Amino acid sequence: MSGGVGDAPPFRYTPELAGQIESRWQQYWADHHTFEAPNPSGPLAPVSPAEVPADKTYLLDMFPYPSGQGLHVGHPLGYIGTDVMGRYLRMTGRNVLHTIGYDAFGLPAEQYAVRTGTHPATTTAANIARYREQLYKLGFAHDQRRSVATTDPEFFRWTQWIFLQLFNAWYDESAGRARPIAELVVEFESGGRPTPDGRRWSELSKVEQGKVVSDHRLAYVDEAPVNWCPGLGTVLSNEEVTADGHSEIGNFPVFRRNLRQWMMRITAYGDRLLDDLDRLDWPESVKSMQRNWIGRSYGAAVTFPVAGTEESFEVYTTRPDTLFGATYAVLAPEHPLVDAITAAQWPEGTDERWTGGAATPADAVADYRLAASRKSDLDRQENKTKTGVFTGAFAVNPATGGRLPVFVADYVLMGYGTGAIMAVPAQDTRDWEFATPFGLPIIRTVQPPADHPDDEPFIGDGPAINSANSEISLDGLSVAQAKAAMIEWLVAKGFGRAQKQYKLRDWLFSRQRYWGEPFPIVYDADGVAHALPDELLPLELPEVADYSPQSFDPQDATSEPVPPLARATEWSTVELDLGDGVQTYRRELNVMPQWAGSCWYELRYLDPTNTQTFCDPEVERYWMGPDPARLGDPGGVDLYVGGVEHAVLHLLYSRFWHKVLFDLGHVSSEEPFRRLFNQGYVQAYAYTDERGVYVPADQVVETPGADGDPVFTYEGRPVRREYGKMGKSLNNVVTPDEMCDRFGADTFRLYEMGMGPMDVSRPWQTKDAVGSQRYLQRLWRLVVSEQTGEVVVADVEPDAETRKILHRTIDGVRTDYAAMGYNTAIAKLYMLTNHLTKSSSPVPRSVAEALVLMTAPLAPHIAEEMWSRLGHSGSLAHGPFPEADPAELVEDAVEYPIQVKGKVRSRITVAADAPAAVIEAAALADPKIVELLAGATPRKVVVVPGKMVSIVP
Repeated sequence: MSGGVGDAPPFRYTPELAGQIESRWQQYWADHHTFEAPNPSGPLAPVSPAEVPADKTYLLDMFPYPSGQGLHVGHPLGYIGTDVMGRYLRMTGRNVLHTIGYDAFGLPAEQYAVRTGTHPATTTAANIARYREQLYKLGFAHDQRRSVATTDPEFFRWTQWIFLQLFNAWYDESAGRARPIAELVVEFESGGRPTPDGRRWSELSKVEQGKVVSDHRLAYVDEAPVNWCPGLGTVLSNEEVTADGHSEIGNFPVFRRNLRQWMMRITAYGDRLLDDLDRLDWPESVKSMQRNWIGRSYGAAVTFPVAGTEESFEVYTTRPDTLFGATYAVLAPEHPLVDAITAAQWPEGTDERWTGGAATPADAVADYRLAASRKSDLDRQENKTKTGVFTGAFAVNPATGGRLPVFVADYVLMGYGTGAIMAVPAQDTRDWEFATPFGLPIIRTVQPPADHPDDEPFIGDGPAINSANSEISLDGLSVAQAKAAMIEWLVAKGFGRAQKQYKLRDWLFSRQRYWGEPFPIVYDADGVAHALPDELLPLELPEVADYSPQSFDPQDATSEPVPPLARATEWSTVELDLGDGVQTYRRELNVMPQWAGSCWYELRYLDPTNTQTFCDPEVERYWMGPDPARLGDPGGVDLYVGGVEHAVLHLLYSRFWHKVLFDLGHVSSEEPFRRLFNQGYVQAYAYTDERGVYVPADQVVETPGADGDPVFTYEGRPVRREYGKMGKSLNNVVTPDEMCDRFGADTFRLYEMGMGPMDVSRPWQTKDAVGSQRYLQRLWRLVVSEQTGEVVVADVEPDAETRKILHRTIDGVRTDYAAMGYNTAIAKLYMLTNHLTKSSSPVPRSVAEALVLMTAPLAPHIAEEMWSRLGHSGSLAHGPFPEADPAELVEDAVEYPIQVKGKVRSRITVAADAPAAVIEAAALADPKIVELLAGATPRKVVVVPGKMVSIVP
C-alpha cells in the first residue's frame, strides 16, 4: 500500500496531502503567472524592457497529437525532462520559454467523424481539453499564453501564409537560396533569363507563362507516383501502407499510380539540408538517418537510345565505369516511356521466361503493371524474388553499341532517380537476382579477388576488366579512376553528363481529406493556380454533411479521388478580383498533410498573439537567433526533446520550411533546432492468454510457482508475460491520473526521472514508485513535524562533515541537471537526505533550505510547500538555486591504490596535498607491501598524483 490512512499522523506526507499541496501550488502558479516568459517586444513584453534577462533558453517538446485515449505514463517522460531542465535554469536566473501545443489536424479525428458523424473539431477540442487537464495535474511550468493548436484559425492562417511564401518563391541555384518568384518573372521579361523554348516572354500566353513559372516554384502541382487507395478514396502516405500493400485502416488494396498532387521542391535544398547537419548538436544516429534519407551521390546521367525509334531514356548511375557490363535495361512500371516503346509483337526468338505467358508485349506489360501497382514500395525494393516482363524493345548501349533488352520490373521505382536503370548484374546484387532466373548475360567489369565465388556479384573495388572499345579503355584502372575517365568520355561524345543525385524526392503535399488546412489557392478558367491575397486568410473549412472521401471499388485502380470538400459546392467556387477584374475561380479541394502545422509551430510559440505577422523579427532573434559567441552557430531552439521516431521526416520538413523563411528574410536563424535530444521509451510487461489476446496487465496476479519462478494468472487462468513498449494495443497502459491518485504528481515525476538515463528506454513497474514516495516522505519529515505540522529545522551551523557533503551534493546536482543526468542527481539527493536522517540532531536550516531548492525542479509542489513553511514568501520558481563553496570541494585526503606487478595489493590514505615523496614513503611502509617486498628494494616506484602508486620489484 502507498501512503498512509487511518491512524496516520495528521501531517504525514500521504497521497491525500500530496494532492492538496499540488492543487494549491498549481493554482498559485496560475494566479501569479509564475512561468510567463517575457518577450523583448510586443504584447508579451514587460512594461520595462530592462526586465527581460539577456540570458534565455528556449525549451521545446515535440508536438503531441491529442488522442481520445489521453496520456499514458510513457508520454510525459520527455515533458518531465524538459520541465526539470526549465525549472533548474529558471532558478539560476534564466528567462525560460517552455510551453506545449497540439498537432490537432489529422486522420484519427476524421475517421471518428466518418464513423459517428461527430464534427472533427468537436472531437479535437475534447481531446485537447483532456490532455491539458492531465498535463496540468503534473505541475508543468508552461507559459500557457503561448499554447496553440494547429486547428486554431489564427494558427493555420499563418500556416497558409507560409505555404504561399513557398508558392511565391523559387530556388536560385546560382545564389544558393530562395528568391521571390516576382524576381524570376522580371528576369524572364527582361530577357536576362531565356525561356525554355527560347521565345520572348511576351510571346508566351498566360497559360504558358504560368507553366514556366510553376516549373520553378517551391510549391507546385505535378503528376506524382502516389499510394492510391480506392477503398478509402484517398492517397496514403508510405507510413499508412502495410508491407503487403494494403491500407493500415480497413486493409484495402493500395495501388501505385500517377496523380496530380501538390509538391514541395525540397530537393532544391538537398545540399544545404545535408551539409548543415555538421553545424547541429544532434545525436549522430539521427544525423546518419537524415544523411541516408537525403542520399547524395555523384555519378553520371547516361542517355540510352531505343533502337528503331526516335525515343530515348536517361539513366542515372553512380557506377558509369560499369557501362561495358550493362546487359539489359529496366523501366519502372510507371515510367511514361513504357507505352511508347512497347512492341506490337514479340521479337523473333524471345525467351519464354521474358513474356509472362502473355500473347503480346502490350498484354504482358498491362498485366504486370496491375500486379506491380498492388505492391508497396518496401515490398518492391526488398523482395529478393525479382519479377518483370520484356517490352519487346531494345536500347543501345552507348559504350558497346550492343542491343539491350528493355524490361519493365517493379524493383525499379519511378520515385527514385529517373525510373530507369542500366542493369549490370555482375556488379549489382539486385540486377544479379533478376538476370539469373531470366537467363540474361553477366559480364564482369571489375576483377574480383581470387577467392570470390563465381555465382555472386562483386560490388567492391578492383581493377577494371572487359571495359574497352576503340576509343576508350578502362582496363586496369581502379573504380574511382574508371568512373572519372568514363564520365569524361560520355560528356565528350554527348552520351551523358556528370550529375549529382539524391535519394530525397520532392515532398508530396496533398491529402484527399477533410480535416486539414485548406490550400489558399484558386484556379482560373485555364487551370492556372493563383494565391489568395493575405487579407482573405485564414481560409477556413466549409461545413460538409459527410466527412469521408468518395470510396470506390477497392480493386478499381483507375478511379480518380473525389475529396470531401467537393461536396461543398457553394464553397468550391468563388468570385474574386485578383487583378484582372472579377472572375470565377475554383478552389483547391485537397487539404494539406498533417506535417504542415508541425513544420513551424516552434516559431508561433514565440509570438502567438501577433495578428500582423507569424512572428515579430525582434522576438525571433531574441529566442532563436544565432549566438555570435559561437562560430558557425545556425541559431534555433536551444533544446528540442522528443522520440527518435521523428528523426527523419518531421525534422527534415521543418528544416526545409525554416530555411525558406530564412532565405526570404523572415527569420534570423538558419535552422529550427540547434540541439536535439531523443528520450527513451517507457516499456512495460504485457500478458497474453491462451488465445494470444492481450489481457489487462493491471489485473494479472503474480504468485510463486513450485520451482520458485513466478506464475501469472488472469481471472484464474494462466497467462504468458512479455515485454514491450507501453501502449493500448498491448493492454498494458498505466495513466498519469492513476499515478497521481495513488502517489501524487511529485512522486510520479521523481520516479520517472530516477528510472535511468533520459535517453535510455526503461522498464515500468508501478510498485517501484514507492521508493520515490519514501524519499519525499523522509525529506518532508526533515522539515515538517508529522504530528504538528510545525517546522523542525534548527537555526544552527552545520558540522564540518555535513557542510562538506552538502556542497559536494550541490556541485554534483548542478552538473547533473545541466547534462540532463536526472537519475544521478536524484541519487546524490538521496545520499544527502540519508546522511541527514541518520543524525539525531535537527537539520540545520541552511542545509534543509538547500536540499529543498535542489529537489524543486524534480518535485516542485512539495518543495514549494516546504519553502513556504520555512518562512519564505512567494515562490521558489525563480530561485535562488544553491551554489557550492569551492573551499568545501577540496579533498582533505586521497586514497591511493598500490599496484605491484600491475595488480592492486593494498591501499593507503594520505593528505590531499602530500608531495610525491611522502606518498611513496607511505606506500613502501604499508605492512602488506613490506611483506610482499620481503626486504628487497624496488627497482622503480611511480606516483601518479591523485590516482595511484605503481611499484616494480
